[in-house]
Amino acid sequence: MSLKMTGSEVDGVSLVGLNGRIVLGEESTALREKLKGLIAGGKKKIVLNMAEIEYIDSSGLGALVAAHLSAKNGGASIRLCNLGQKFHEVLQLTKLLTIFDVYDTEAAAVASFPNSLATSN
Repeated sequence: MSLKMTGSEVDGVSLVGLNGRIVLGEESTALREKLKGLIAGGKKKIVLNMAEIEYIDSSGLGALVAAHLSAKNGGASIRLCNLGQKFHEVLQLTKLLTIFDVYDTEAAAVASFPNSLATSN
């Protein structure tokens, strides 16, 4: 499998660092399962750090869209951050940039959630 995922939590936000390729098969399935598990576990604020993604195919995009929809239906929210130039262009071409909340940095994505400790008084 050529997709590695690391998890951590900051200010009540689940961070998932992705490294490698999100393609048809084990990789997109693993990503889908990871996100399903977080949502089922009650995590409502999720940030996917795409900094180390080398390649994503249509199946990978489908996994992201499916995750976004299941998060929305479960009352959760998924943000993307650190998109590479090519990935950003793919999302722009497919009009998926209009669906996802995209941030330049992980810190900006974390701070974008309402009631995260980073933005509370």
